[in-house]
Amino acid sequence: MSNENGRAMPRRNRLARSVQGLLLAAAPLAAHAQQQAPAAPAPAGSTARAADAINLNQVTVTAQKREQQVVDVPISISAYSSDFLRRFGISDVEALSRYVPGVQVQVQSPNNPGIAVRGITTDDGAANTTTRVSVFQDGVDISRSRGSVVALYDMDRVEVLRGPQGTLFGRGAESGAISLIQNKAQPGTSGGFGSEFGNYASRKLTGYLNFPLADGVYARAAVYDGYHDGYVENLSGGRLNGEDTKAARASVHFRVGEDSGVDLIANYQFDTPPGTDFRSRVVPNRNGSTDVYGSADLNRGEALGLRRKVYGLTALGDFRLDGSWTLSSTTGLRRFNSLEHFDADGSQLDMLNFAEHSRSRQLSQELRLNYDAGGDFTGFLGANYFYENGSEDVPFQTDERQLFVQVLNLVPNISPAAAAVLQALIGPTPPLLTPDYRPNLPFSAVPVLGTPFNTDEREGYTNYGSTRSYELFADGTWRFGERFDLTAGVRATHERLWAGYRVSDASNAAIGPAFATLGQLLLGAPLGLNGITAPNDLFVPTHGKLTATHAGNAVVGRLIGTFHVDEDTNTYVSVSRGRRPNVISFDLDAAGTGYDKTVLPAETILNFELGLKGDAAQGRFAYDLSAFYYRYDNFQSNAYQDGRLVTLNAGRAKVPGFEASLQQAVGDHFSAFLNYSYLHARFADEDRHGNRQEYAGNHLRLAPDHTVAVGVQWNRPLAQGRVLYVRPSYTWRSKIYFEDDNNPSYAQGAYGLLNLKAGVTFDRGRWDVGVWGSNLTGKKYLVDAGNSGENFDLPTYIPGAPRTYGISLSGHF
Repeated sequence: MSNENGRAMPRRNRLARSVQGLLLAAAPLAAHAQQQAPAAPAPAGSTARAADAINLNQVTVTAQKREQQVVDVPISISAYSSDFLRRFGISDVEALSRYVPGVQVQVQSPNNPGIAVRGITTDDGAANTTTRVSVFQDGVDISRSRGSVVALYDMDRVEVLRGPQGTLFGRGAESGAISLIQNKAQPGTSGGFGSEFGNYASRKLTGYLNFPLADGVYARAAVYDGYHDGYVENLSGGRLNGEDTKAARASVHFRVGEDSGVDLIANYQFDTPPGTDFRSRVVPNRNGSTDVYGSADLNRGEALGLRRKVYGLTALGDFRLDGSWTLSSTTGLRRFNSLEHFDADGSQLDMLNFAEHSRSRQLSQELRLNYDAGGDFTGFLGANYFYENGSEDVPFQTDERQLFVQVLNLVPNISPAAAAVLQALIGPTPPLLTPDYRPNLPFSAVPVLGTPFNTDEREGYTNYGSTRSYELFADGTWRFGERFDLTAGVRATHERLWAGYRVSDASNAAIGPAFATLGQLLLGAPLGLNGITAPNDLFVPTHGKLTATHAGNAVVGRLIGTFHVDEDTNTYVSVSRGRRPNVISFDLDAAGTGYDKTVLPAETILNFELGLKGDAAQGRFAYDLSAFYYRYDNFQSNAYQDGRLVTLNAGRAKVPGFEASLQQAVGDHFSAFLNYSYLHARFADEDRHGNRQEYAGNHLRLAPDHTVAVGVQWNRPLAQGRVLYVRPSYTWRSKIYFEDDNNPSYAQGAYGLLNLKAGVTFDRGRWDVGVWGSNLTGKKYLVDAGNSGENFDLPTYIPGAPRTYGISLSGHF
């Protein structure tokens, strides 16, 4: 039986020949280690669990909706077992991504991730857009950006698929998919716990309990509690860049007959971390420092931060119909509600204070018929229904006295004539801070006119989105003799999109509705600036909710030829098409006083790939190599044209790349892995209309040319069933740009991070006491730069995590 739970034995057991695309290793490194530390035989009575730490990572995956070893899957796939996650201390997708070739994950907060697969980034939180990378949890789409970051605890495995995966994972898998498979309830009684404690008052507590409820009915409960103080002191109060996540999961398995079953899974996660350290290099803190890695001074102090709740209810059914057919059903209900406050100017100024309140509800149902008679054809066909309704509210608050000073700095770039008028009226532009590094308030009212500024001006906007999609899909693999397989798949989609946009006009918290003085000033004499409409400072009024609809059809697919060189080696060539659905956009019109409704054409990727995977040395060396080239069209992005922020749909990129995963086991007590990716992700010189692109030749954001991950697992058996282990790893990436314009100020140079886990297991692996450390060299690096403040010439920078370390204790029964 083929199912998402992965409990049934694979039809083809390749033993140690499987490759976990992510965990793969370096033979020279392992050979050197063998010379330094010859393997010793396992002591009598030792368990397989102790020795498993050095075996090649063998993972049964269900990416193609049937159980296979990774070496048999003709896709660029990296599969990470629960053992790998545990051994290297990985509990979130951002940490995992550093080990995955071709994947970058940037998490500003659990509410604001950026996920890039082969240079294609998805990070838009707007309710009217669809992601470019799909994230699935037990077969249920959780891709919506503000709800996609979930803790990885009590996991079975994680599968990361690179390249278009629309046939297998639906309409949002334009450049790849991440599939999270959690442990389900199973027969027997078992349990375990894990705990970590370290600097910054960090703790990580996990636990699970599996037990029978009745004949054929089993239950499982798992919990997670992750916390650490913010890494950054905020001089205005509190700390920044911390963690506070609590999660729980309950699942029940019902056995239905001999070869069928139903799993019910309920997930809950509650995040309340402190604020994100958006740091200004333009405005010093109250001590006069602009050091990004020093103390912050974000004006709202402890009011910054996130409050997010995520709920999920999943029902998985697998039913044996006869000897060849099974029916799989996946039902998902999901909801999240998040509110995050952040300081977009990154300083003590009461200037660019934003929040984001995102809500989403979704329902999905998939039915799939799977066919496998043990012959020359294996495949599936099915249908999927998906519904989502959500909104993103973005309130803005400012003290116009401070905003006006920065506007004076911006005016020369907007209108030299207006700058001359200002110079004549008020003289030189005053500084943002006083000489003792406090907010400068040189004007309480508009110069000359005397109209008082609004000291607590509030406005904002809300975008809305609703999606209904209906999909039919089919995929099959034909075997021609012992050597050649042909796989073909197609997915047809009919989607109905609804979008809305509303601007909330200016008010004052104390007195209610009030015109924005600064907005009126910029609209009229004496400056004569257009583009900002009273009564607001930033957002042109909509005078109610603007709405638009769109309906359309689409087809994506894949075609793969696989050649089995021998029993241990497979090679494949594939072509696949990915798609990001159309987007309904509301852009300022040419006059700057209203909005145009635009439906952007769907983004598409046409991907060509050649792969080679297998093993050698009697299963002790595994490899997974792939070379690809894709064409990326209709890139949907924002840009300023004629003083207006508009959405563009003519971007194009042509990207070649190469990925390698190697793993080597030496003896019974040592193994090593090496993962590498090369990605030449650049914008093409011309857009789809033959016009030279604004970003011609630039790097795509979050797309380093080179990434490397290496790691070692070494065990030394001791007396009385104890085992000493050491597991260092090092991840490195070349220069990375955070904005498509490739401004060198918004980039991070090449850097690497050194991590380590070491300890001793007792009672033949039942107990584990260890130490751990991350970023042990204390490398200072950025995870993002530019951000919203860039639009006001106040870019912000987010520093990465410093050196962290601690102790751990875990056990199981």
